[in-house]
Amino acid sequence: MKRLVWMGIGVAIGIIAFRKVSEAQSSLGPEGLNRAVGRLADGVYEFADAVRDGMRERETDLRAALGVEAEAARH
Repeated sequence: MKRLVWMGIGVAIGIIAFRKVSEAQSSLGPEGLNRAVGRLADGVYEFADAVRDGMRERETDLRAALGVEAEAARH
């Protein structure tokens, strides 16, 4: 009996989620959805670039603090 109740709850949640996604998709339209996905991808790429820049800067600071650059130049 418990399984049947949980299955019913799962089905209800699935239907509600499907309706919400369908509403959002119809309000954006096909071109709007493509633009939204493109903006999301651009944001992810910009975030990754910012993280890489920060990592490079931190690595430079650490190398300078540890004197690793001086050792690498000798070899």
